[in-house]
Amino acid sequence: MSVEQADVVIVGGGFMGAASAFFLRQRGRSVILLERDQIGQYASGVNFGNVRRQGRHLGQLELANRSRELWGRLPELIDDDLEFLPSGHMRVCYDAAHVAELEAYAQAPEARELDLQVLVGEALHARFPFLGPEVQAGSYAPHDGHANPRLAAPAFARAAARAGAKVYERTEVREVQKNAGDFHIDCVDGRRFQAPNLLITAGAWADKLSAQFGEPVPLDTHGPQMSVTEPVPYALKTVLGVFTKIPEEVIYFRQIARGNIVIGGGLRSKPDMLKRRAHVEPHSVLNHIQQMHRLLPGIGALNIIRVWSGIESYLPDSLPIIGPSSQVDGLYYAFGFSGAGFQLGPGVGDVMAELISTGSTTTRIADFDIKRFATSHPLRSQAS
Repeated sequence: MSVEQADVVIVGGGFMGAASAFFLRQRGRSVILLERDQIGQYASGVNFGNVRRQGRHLGQLELANRSRELWGRLPELIDDDLEFLPSGHMRVCYDAAHVAELEAYAQAPEARELDLQVLVGEALHARFPFLGPEVQAGSYAPHDGHANPRLAAPAFARAAARAGAKVYERTEVREVQKNAGDFHIDCVDGRRFQAPNLLITAGAWADKLSAQFGEPVPLDTHGPQMSVTEPVPYALKTVLGVFTKIPEEVIYFRQIARGNIVIGGGLRSKPDMLKRRAHVEPHSVLNHIQQMHRLLPGIGALNIIRVWSGIESYLPDSLPIIGPSSQVDGLYYAFGFSGAGFQLGPGVGDVMAELISTGSTTTRIADFDIKRFATSHPLRSQAS
């Protein structure tokens, strides 16, 4: 079988890989995107759909701001808005001790573009009267919102293909080697590809490839616990999430225009990586119901009509790996988004395209360098 060549081969067809393929084509680079299963099948297509910046690591906000600007231009970029609604995002707390943390975050220079408003006590309940009496305060982000994750990676992959990228599903990589300046990718089905640049966006499986190039990372996997209710009258336009140190209290929800309420958070499951499956734990769904009634006492009795999970990749410091390899020229990474990658998708794709095309990027990504997991850099020295 002949070898297909391109400027860049991308391994992993989730949101990061598909967005990178699209933006690389915008810069005139030839691209081949390889996905073992279906585009957006794993973390990218099963997450909550939060398009939020608030609550992120402050060093991540420059990238999140770049991504938010692109979210606002999706129809002109990819001919699809991904059902993005800038409906606002509210981060509430039950513990009065956390109010100072919300205020400090809102006042941080890095967060100035978010226009955060911290509301406490009566001011909060006057504006959001449906909140339960235990809620002490909330931080409101007027420009954040939500979108449909099932649409994101496929829409970017289609746009990349229309622009000339070659997109291959059901194409599993068997071996990758670098010889004579090029990466040589052999696939299980016999296809062979070659490129001077390789971008690994393989999510929960990316560490297997990075380890082959001398850069092992302590990647872990978890299955998010998601549920959705029957449709009810559309009344809850703001995305809500609970800021807490207690895992059982973590819950977030959004109501879509059709009326269904999407719920996430709480305890996570452990995926079966051999079968590539993650399961919903029944106690997680029960916890969703309990926490929803605590947060919104007037919500009434709603039927849960569907539950699901997926496979997400996590790193010890909850920060992703974004940038070039420290060992191999022409090798790049974008993975390990620790359950918070959805909002970043367009920005990561744009940054990787800029980095691969020009050798640098105008957006600060130093905190996400894979070198922080080198043996000479112990985990205790990482910022979190």
